Amino acid sequence: MIPLEEAQALVLGASTRLEPRTFALADALGCVLAAPAVAKVDVPPFANSAMDGYALRAVDTKGAPVTLQVVGRVLAGATLSGEVGPGQAARIMTGAPVPPGADAVAMIERTRAAEVASGDERVVIEAPVEPGENVRPPGGDVRAGDEVLGSGREVGPTQLAALVSAGCSAVEVHPRPRVGVISTGDELVEPGRPLGPAQIYDSNRPMLLALVAEAGGRAVDLGRAADDEDALAGRIADALGRVDVLLLSGGVSVGDVDVVRIVLERLGGAATRWMQIAIRPAKPFSFTVLSGPERPVPVFGLPGNPVSSAVSFELLVRPALRAMGGHRVTTRPRVTARAAAPLRRRPDGRTHFVRVELVSDVPLAASCGHAGAHGLARTWTARPCPGQGSHQIRSMGLADGLAVLADGDGVETGEEVEVIVTNSALAAGFAGTP
Repeated sequence: MIPLEEAQALVLGASTRLEPRTFALADALGCVLAAPAVAKVDVPPFANSAMDGYALRAVDTKGAPVTLQVVGRVLAGATLSGEVGPGQAARIMTGAPVPPGADAVAMIERTRAAEVASGDERVVIEAPVEPGENVRPPGGDVRAGDEVLGSGREVGPTQLAALVSAGCSAVEVHPRPRVGVISTGDELVEPGRPLGPAQIYDSNRPMLLALVAEAGGRAVDLGRAADDEDALAGRIADALGRVDVLLLSGGVSVGDVDVVRIVLERLGGAATRWMQIAIRPAKPFSFTVLSGPERPVPVFGLPGNPVSSAVSFELLVRPALRAMGGHRVTTRPRVTARAAAPLRRRPDGRTHFVRVELVSDVPLAASCGHAGAHGLARTWTARPCPGQGSHQIRSMGLADGLAVLADGDGVETGEEVEVIVTNSALAAGFAGTP
């Protein structure tokens, strides 16, 4: 067996960052900026009102309450015909451009309509305002030529808004890796179809496709391959022109029909590594790099047992995909928890990963999901999920994370244990979480 760290170093060393490309903003969502994005325009591009109210000259409000003549109305997307002169004001809406002559806005709550006999509209300003009050100056957020977002920043929904506001229509990014997924095995059946004798549903492929998407990759469903060497070799050869990474599940052990091993040795030759990693679950693992028409394609061979496949992805594939996509943080967050029950094991030279539920003494709503938010120190408890066999995927579905048990006798109730947080909803509460 080899240490997990050695396998991880091998994989990361061969999973190079994808070359930057220029994408339209609509296509850049989820990508990482490869170069700073620079504002093309001032944000905002003109002085505008921060409030519904009246645009006026601040000097005219000295000695308030004062009565001013209303000379017009300014809506968002429109301008005032003329300007605001001494003793005058213009009704203005939030976001509308401040008209010439005005240097402040009195909020509507501090005004009232004046009672006048003539047909002129007048307003009473009940409190004085200072120059610039309730006015957003041009470039108050970003100036043209300023950096909007730096390289290494992932483009999410709010980042898109910032880029669009600054006049950016395209950005230079590291593309999200295209990751093809093939499940292998004659025993596999598509969901929704009746099971025949000795058949099981293909749960690995949809799981891996979802894990790829969650990790920031572009999942490509390449279907299921039967236990046939030539068919699988053809499927892999075709995939090399369509993906940046290839995931295969099943057939990586030493069984009589573990055809993945045979095919990858045929295609990858001596470069293919067959590993027995010193972990449980997910000990068998293969890795090679095949030549593709665009670039070398890392190929991962994951175990067929669903839990082993998921753990292999978390420990070996996910960091590689994050690195290829240009992400600075490639690993899941980790927390220290206290065991709610014994997490026992036997010494066997391997690190064990136990599926656990994480419980905090601080309610999620109270802390906004962030460790230590609002000054609340969080204490975590790790509770083992029922069913820890490598074939028992339900426990993975119940788990919030993987408790890391070093070689030895395990952890007793109340003792501390490190947990890799795999529940994305929970992990999102930790700073720097990928």
